[in-house]
Amino acid sequence: QVQLVESGGGSVQAGGSLTLSCAAFGYSYSIYCMGWFRQAPGKEREGVATFYTGGRSTYYADSVKGRFTISHDNAKNTLYLQMNSLRPEDTAMYYCGADRGGNTCYTYLFEGPKRLSYWGQGTQVTVSS
Repeated sequence: QVQLVESGGGSVQAGGSLTLSCAAFGYSYSIYCMGWFRQAPGKEREGVATFYTGGRSTYYADSVKGRFTISHDNAKNTLYLQMNSLRPEDTAMYYCGADRGGNTCYTYLFEGPKRLSYWGQGTQVTVSS
C-alpha cells in the first residue's frame, strides 16, 4: 500500500507563487507515475502535471505550461509542484496521485482521475484577483 500526504496549499493573490509537496510512504519504490490533479467546485477532477519516476519525463496540461513545474526528489520520496504566475482560475483542491503502472504517465495526465490507484487527501489553493 502507498500513502500520499500533500502539503503547501494556501491563499495568494494573482501573480503569486506556491509550492506543493507530496510525500509518499509505504511501497513508494514501486511507484511508476506520480502527478498533480485539481478539482474546482462543481467541476471534474483534471490533470495538471505528471512525472514518470523511471525516466523522469514530465507532462503538463496546456493551461499550466510555462507557469508550473513538477519535480521529484528520489531521496525524499517527495513530489513537488512549483506554481508561478497563479491565476484565479487555478483555485481548486489539489490532489497528488500515483500508480505502479498499467498506463503511460502521459495517459495518466488525462485519465488519472479514473485510473490512478493512490490518492492523497488534497490541499486547497485559493488565488484572489
